[in-house]
Amino acid sequence: MAHLRIAGPHWCLYAILFPPFLSSSSRLHSLSAAPTALTLTRTNPFSISSKRVFTSPAMAVLPQKELPLEIDASTKEEYASQSKLLQEFTSISSIDKAWTYSYKSNTGTGSQAIFSISQPNVLANKRRKYILSATISKENSSSINFQWAAFPFEMSGVSTMVPSPSGSKLLLIRNPENDSPTRFEIWSQGQVEKEFHVPQSVHGSVYVDGWFEGISWNSDETLIAYVAEEPSSSKPTFTSLGYQKSGASKDKECSSWKGQGEWEEEWGETYAGKRQPALFVISTSSGEVQPIKGVSKSLSIGQVVWAPSNEGSYQYLVFVGWSANLRKLGIKYCYNRPCALYAVEAPVYKSEANVFELKDSPQEDSTVLKLTQSMSSAFFPLFSPDGKFLVFMSAKSSVDSGAHSATDSLHKIDWPVNGELNPQAKIVDVIPVVQCPEDGYFPGLYCSRFLSNPWLSDGCTIILPSVWGSSQVILSVNVLSGDVKRISPSDSKFSWNLLSLDGDNIIAVSSSPVDVPEIRYGFLVEETTKKPIWSWSDVSSPIFRCSEKVRSLLSSRQFDILKIPVKGVSGSLKKGASKPFEAILVSSNSKKNDASDPLIVMLHGGPHSVTLSNFSKNLAFLSSIGYNLLIVNYRGSLGFGEEALQSILGKIGSQDVNDVLTAIDHVIDMGLISPSSISVLGGSHGGFLTTHLIGQAPDKFAAAAARNPVCNLASMVNTTDIPDWCYVETYGIEGKNKYTEAPSVDDLTLFHSKSPISHISKVKTPTIFLIGAKDLRVPMSDGLQYARALKEKGVDVKILIFPDDTHAIERPQSDFESFLNIGVWFKKYSK
Repeated sequence: MAHLRIAGPHWCLYAILFPPFLSSSSRLHSLSAAPTALTLTRTNPFSISSKRVFTSPAMAVLPQKELPLEIDASTKEEYASQSKLLQEFTSISSIDKAWTYSYKSNTGTGSQAIFSISQPNVLANKRRKYILSATISKENSSSINFQWAAFPFEMSGVSTMVPSPSGSKLLLIRNPENDSPTRFEIWSQGQVEKEFHVPQSVHGSVYVDGWFEGISWNSDETLIAYVAEEPSSSKPTFTSLGYQKSGASKDKECSSWKGQGEWEEEWGETYAGKRQPALFVISTSSGEVQPIKGVSKSLSIGQVVWAPSNEGSYQYLVFVGWSANLRKLGIKYCYNRPCALYAVEAPVYKSEANVFELKDSPQEDSTVLKLTQSMSSAFFPLFSPDGKFLVFMSAKSSVDSGAHSATDSLHKIDWPVNGELNPQAKIVDVIPVVQCPEDGYFPGLYCSRFLSNPWLSDGCTIILPSVWGSSQVILSVNVLSGDVKRISPSDSKFSWNLLSLDGDNIIAVSSSPVDVPEIRYGFLVEETTKKPIWSWSDVSSPIFRCSEKVRSLLSSRQFDILKIPVKGVSGSLKKGASKPFEAILVSSNSKKNDASDPLIVMLHGGPHSVTLSNFSKNLAFLSSIGYNLLIVNYRGSLGFGEEALQSILGKIGSQDVNDVLTAIDHVIDMGLISPSSISVLGGSHGGFLTTHLIGQAPDKFAAAAARNPVCNLASMVNTTDIPDWCYVETYGIEGKNKYTEAPSVDDLTLFHSKSPISHISKVKTPTIFLIGAKDLRVPMSDGLQYARALKEKGVDVKILIFPDDTHAIERPQSDFESFLNIGVWFKKYSK
């Protein structure tokens, strides 16, 4: 039986979720704000004392004598055993960013690497962030040594950090958790040089979300441009005498209160409560802040960079602008929102010291120029080292089709050295959209970020990560010729993540579903054929240390990336949609165990996303408790060309479902596995597939787990932050023009027929639901309706609701509790 958590003004009722581990999903901001754990039911009330027994820094376990009596001993043991193992996986650190700098010493030149690392702190329900440095010494052309600092140091309360171009300074930004000022700190090698407090009346928190985020030092290191929330709009004031007119004298004896004012649109999922992003410049010497005037209020600003200094006494800022007319649709994970590059003159002047400084309170608005008028999408602006051209990415395939993510393209425009900008400047295609890649060749560009400095010393080659099938690889791109090369090992099925450049060398991380991440150092080797070949060295690192138990368990597993032929290919399918899709199979490397291991089918969301062949702590945990994993990248996934991606539009609930069933049959028919039982797990659109599969193939699955699943498009379309997604995925490309805020009866009928809930009468698979109560993408009512309908027909159901989680359910306690319950649920029903 599943109970929901009910919050009252003085006490809380907690769901009977799972003992012995009780990580209350209400304790998501901090433990100090959490109520004492209390469990009550109307029919069988009992209480749990506030005493907690800590078994490790990661979690708390309740005393055995205080467990609910209805939980059997074997289930208690399963929770205890799995939670202990999950802790060991959860504690593995990850690298978020890295930077390198050259230095000179008495012994010559060298380089220093700085790694920004994070680690879940489950008890505090936060991610612990810290810095670890290493000195890089090159013993010869092919030998490298990293001398690591003895200890890392924690960056408590730091929202983001950005090194200066020279590497001599470090900007730390500390965003407030209330109405206090935003703190800017300028650090040098031995001390804090400057600290500035910017009040809320100037701007709110600085954007550090990875999308609107843009923090850029100018070349003089005298100014920093950044994106922050614009100041709060004025609210109406009321007193005992009624509405207070603006400028009216205030009667101190009369109490007053602030009204709500007009509601303002937000950018949906994860941006609730965030104000409009706007552009600012701060002086690193005085702390003076100037907003950039002249930018239309209809533009949301992000990804700002300083343009190269020109021959005049002025300087430009280049930024990305997203326009919103009638409504701001959800932008998280959605590259189909139109955007363009703009240039605006910064409010600066050249001082007598020949460096740029802020003007004193400029009154005039700056002129804003749209640089990419002929394109529906342009983002990630990047200037060449010589300042002669501007490189940027485009998601025009996504914008034009309506698919939330699609194959990217890369472009450049010439940048005038005299500063006289031409809005009609020619846009040159560097990497066009790849429609149907040949087998084994470049499948198209799928890049989620640029390094701050991705350039090799030739000034025309950039290094970037990109999805290639079910793996992430590292590419070199010559932006003059358009030549693209895969420079991570072509025979590796691991995924590679780019961290930083060290001159013309590369620092990266490689991993696989059964191999914890390891740092790799890449050297460029020129052969007689003049074809560049990269040599990769292993780097010993303390960052990814894990227990011997984890290493032992992983050593007993293996993985492979399989090609799955498409079934029922018709003449109406384009060539790219008829090619095999891929699945990652994780299995035991011991033949005697392989036949009896149960199988979990893993399904990514999107649908225009991909599960990579990298290390996932949660999936490695599930594999380590005795499961084979089949991770299906069905048609519509990223990394396989545009024709395959677009083929799913209008066919959700059929083509993707059939691909998953085809993949299961393929691995069984090929004799790769012979599972004793099959379970299925997915989130978002993966949850859509999960709930479709247990309805369309009701006898195939022993258990299911759905995280924030899409279950009923007819109800979701009225509550989601991306209603256009419902139209495009249901109708196909024509859905982009059909989208309306007032769906017709015909629309709702088709939405229902495409939804898992249309098959609910056939479902009999026990299913666990994990739902974020603050999810704006797939509101909790969608999953709850489906779960309640299953309970109504007598199917075993368990529901976990996380009151403060959004779509991803990624807070440390919520993530831990989710996968612990999934593991126990699958064990219960796969026996």
